[in-house]
Amino acid sequence: MRKLRNDELERKNVEDFKRAHKTPIIIVLDNIRSLNNIGSVFRTADAFLVEKIYLCGITAQPPHKDIHKTALGATDSVDWEYVSDTKELVKRLQKENGHIIAVEQAENATMLQTYLPAMNKKQVLIFGNEVKGVAQEVVSLSDEVLEIPQFGTKHSLNIAVSVGVVVWDCWSKLNA
Repeated sequence: MRKLRNDELERKNVEDFKRAHKTPIIIVLDNIRSLNNIGSVFRTADAFLVEKIYLCGITAQPPHKDIHKTALGATDSVDWEYVSDTKELVKRLQKENGHIIAVEQAENATMLQTYLPAMNKKQVLIFGNEVKGVAQEVVSLSDEVLEIPQFGTKHSLNIAVSVGVVVWDCWSKLNA
């Protein structure tokens, strides 16, 4: 087996990405403090043609050199918007037929492996602060809570890893 060169991967350019049919997934970052995590989320969103990223609260916004370092240009391809109040954004997206999903450990959470995305709604995936998680008032407004099962000694995954796992799972189920 031979590794492929970048020019053999047939990737979209930014204009092609903007015109491409998007996966009905919206990512909401609720008070993310790590600029590297934010950049990684942009790269994941680009990889799976995510419709949009909302950056909320203290979450930093492009352009920033530390976001750019991990995003590798994905801040140019993926649509994004800053909204200061996550709760107000959630209410707005609910009115726009979004299925609001907090990715968190909570009572009565749906385990990721059993989750089936609603095919007639946008999947609005909310990921929270690296220490505090998704704010309780945002969890309370959500239509569903999704939990990534874990079997080791740690209680959480890095936010960028969580986004990768959940977005891949939703993308694969939506495109099955």
